[in-house]
Amino acid sequence: MSSLTQQAAAHQAATVRRRWLLKAPALLTIILASVGPLSVMLVYSIMAKGSFGGVNLGQLSFDGWMNVFVERDPFDDTLVLADANLLILWRSIRLALITTIATLLVGFPTAYYIATRPEHIRSQWMLLITIPFWTNLLIRTFAIMGLLSNQGPINNFLIWIGVIDTPIQMLFTDGAVLLGLVYVYLPLMVLPIYSSLERMDFNLVEAGYDLYATRLKVLWHIVIPSCKPGIIAGSILVFIPAIGAYVTPRVLGGGKNMMMGNLIELQFGQGRNWPLGAALSICLLLIVTAALIFYIRASSAKDISHGH
Repeated sequence: MSSLTQQAAAHQAATVRRRWLLKAPALLTIILASVGPLSVMLVYSIMAKGSFGGVNLGQLSFDGWMNVFVERDPFDDTLVLADANLLILWRSIRLALITTIATLLVGFPTAYYIATRPEHIRSQWMLLITIPFWTNLLIRTFAIMGLLSNQGPINNFLIWIGVIDTPIQMLFTDGAVLLGLVYVYLPLMVLPIYSSLERMDFNLVEAGYDLYATRLKVLWHIVIPSCKPGIIAGSILVFIPAIGAYVTPRVLGGGKNMMMGNLIELQFGQGRNWPLGAALSICLLLIVTAALIFYIRASSAKDISHGH
C-alpha cells in the first residue's frame, strides 16, 4: 500500500509540475506586460519629480499623490483643492457612466431584436454590428468629427430645414465626446447581451404571455434576469475603456474637455511631472479594479441565487 501511495503522490506531483510548466508562458507574459509596468508606475508615484522630467530615484516623495487632490497656492503657499484634476476625474467617471447607460439603452433592444430573428439572419445582423471594428478607431473618431463640425451634414441639414440660422457649436463639448464614446463602444455592449439572449429559453416568454403578464412584466421578470450576466459583462466592457479613453476626448474634446487618459499623457509629456502622472494612473487603476470587484460580486450573487 505504501508503494502505491508513493506512486500516486509522485504522479500527482508530476501532474502539478506539468500544469505549472504549461502555465509558465502565460504567467511570464502577464508579469512582463502587466505587473511589471504597473510596478514601475507605483515606484514612480512615490519618487520626487525630476528637474527636467522623469523622477529622482534617490529621493522618496509623496507629492505626486498629494497633487492628485491638492496643490499649493502660488501666492501664499497654502494647500488648496486641485480643482482641475478633480474636475477631469469627475468628468471621466460621469462620461463613462453615461456612456455605459446610453450603450445599454441602445444595445439591449438591438441585441434582443437580433436574438429573436431567424437563425440564418442573425449572422448577417452580427456582421453589421462588428463591421466598425474593421476600421481604425482614429478614423471612426474623425468621421464623428466631420458629422458634428460647423460645416458638417447635421448643421447643414438643420439650416436647410430652417431650424437654425447659424451652425451650432457641437464639436469640442462633452456632448461630442459622449456621442463618440457611445458610437465606439456600442458593439461591446451588444455582443455579450446577445450572447446571453441567444442561450435564453424563449418558451419562458411565451409562458409569461400565457399567464397574462404584460410586455413590461415579461421584460422585467423574465428577459432581463435571464440576460443579466450579459448586461453586467457589457457594462464592464464599456465602462473600463471609456473611463480611460484617450483618442476620442482628444479629437472630439479639442484639448479643453479632457478625460483621465489625456491628463495622464499631459503629465508625462508637456507637464514633465511623472510622479503625478504615475499617481493618476494608479488612481485610474483603482477605479477600474472597483468596477471589476463589483462585476465579480454581482456574478457570484447570481450564481448563489441559482444554487450553483
